[in-house]
Amino acid sequence: MKETPRTEQAPRHKLIEYANGPSLEEINGTVEVPHGKGFWRTLFAYSGPGALVAVGYMDPGNWSTSITGGQNFQYLLMSVILMSSLIAMLLQYMAAKLGIVTQMDLAQAIRARTSKTLGIVLWIMTELAIMATDIAEVIGAAIALYLLFHIPLVIAVFITVFDVLLLLLLTRIGFRKIEAIVVCLILVILFVFVYQVALSRPDWSAVLYGLVPSAKTFATSPSVGGMTPLNGALGIIGATVMPHNLYLHSAISQTRKIDHNDEEDVATAVRFSAWDSNIQLTCAFFVNSLLLIMGVAVFKTGAVKDPSFFGLFQALSDTSTLSNGILISVAKSGVLSVLFAVALLASGQNSTITGTLTGQVIMEGFIHMKMPLWARRLVTRLISVIPVLVCVAMTSRQSEVQQHEALNTLMNNSQVFLAFALPFSMLPLLLMTDNATEMGDRFKNVMWVKILGWISVIGLTFLNMLNLPDAFADFVSPSLATQAHIVAYIAIVLIIALLAWTIIDMYRADKEFNMSLAEQRATELKEDQARRAK
Repeated sequence: MKETPRTEQAPRHKLIEYANGPSLEEINGTVEVPHGKGFWRTLFAYSGPGALVAVGYMDPGNWSTSITGGQNFQYLLMSVILMSSLIAMLLQYMAAKLGIVTQMDLAQAIRARTSKTLGIVLWIMTELAIMATDIAEVIGAAIALYLLFHIPLVIAVFITVFDVLLLLLLTRIGFRKIEAIVVCLILVILFVFVYQVALSRPDWSAVLYGLVPSAKTFATSPSVGGMTPLNGALGIIGATVMPHNLYLHSAISQTRKIDHNDEEDVATAVRFSAWDSNIQLTCAFFVNSLLLIMGVAVFKTGAVKDPSFFGLFQALSDTSTLSNGILISVAKSGVLSVLFAVALLASGQNSTITGTLTGQVIMEGFIHMKMPLWARRLVTRLISVIPVLVCVAMTSRQSEVQQHEALNTLMNNSQVFLAFALPFSMLPLLLMTDNATEMGDRFKNVMWVKILGWISVIGLTFLNMLNLPDAFADFVSPSLATQAHIVAYIAIVLIIALLAWTIIDMYRADKEFNMSLAEQRATELKEDQARRAK
């Protein structure tokens, strides 16, 4: 009797699976790059990851702080945008280098050098930071839909949940095409603001002068509309440098197919990834600068009473708020306000793509769990819409201005979690890229990078902690401000203690690894001597 051949069944995939392989395994090492070709052709092949990273530096959370800073202090805070962008370039260079050289993303690298308990704590903290960023994206995209298509806010918020369908489509077309789509959306945002600022005819000499930092930049006076230069500077810094970008860049820098056994090939990847990142972050610097210039030159000084997206949209169609005749004539057609809403929608969609990829990176890296991108996006987005819906429901019987202010406050306050999470991504990144054991003598940070890195990490951590008491106070009524400050100081102590725990864990793991390496070398030396003796 002839035996019927068996057909092998395909392995069943679960919604949540164990993952401990390469970072973003589906796209890791999938993009071909040329070898021995010209500079521009090679740069083009490596271009793309920097654009996905740059998205985080021009997301909806940045808009209000930059425009309001321009309205209140003219071009004084231009230097803060410049400094933030330079620090971002340094941190993102280190993140990309870590991924390329060690073949681990930042989450994997931290988890490998910390205890399981600390790994879970850091994962929860980073998840909260990503969800806080997601709140800004929900608000930005929902308001853009409301402004463009007059969709009620509650419905618009739910529509943002279904951007998961867009993500499903994008995951099927290949990572290189996703990079191209993101670049196109960035160009849309850049075009909108270049057009609006060009019509406003700003004082370019004052703009250039504003790029030079001074004592006034971080002064505690004067106070304009409840904001001091220090508050404005901290707001811009907090909205610019975000922890999730470091995790994302360390992962997507590994999408290029290189030979890790060839040190020159690795060096080429590091070099061109740095070029890609710096070019795209320069673009983000121009977008943020244009936003601040808009606050100064597009609108009359003090004309924008409502700094929310609603208020800015209305101000761009209100001829009484605009600074010159050309802007007024264009505003009458409604073009300025519509372009603003289109740029806002483009910014929100860009952030959707990068936020989802980052969520997958930290889940796989910290707790070795893997979910389909669509499921991951659906869960985080549904959680993120809850505070937005609560805010809309609680203010439904109030005036429109109060509703707008409440959403704007929620978006700004959601960034507080970024202040918590940022040191726990920056510090490990710096420690690992400073380490010759991790990076090798050739790729560890050179002295000037090490010095600037420590200045940046300590400076950003200090400024974020400095802003926490006021940020906590914004959550409560003025009568509870003292209690909020006390809670903030307790939080700062806990952050410092957790940072110390992280450093100790990483130091212990590094010491154990070096001891293991020394033992291995000693064993190899004895075996070699034994072979020679024979």
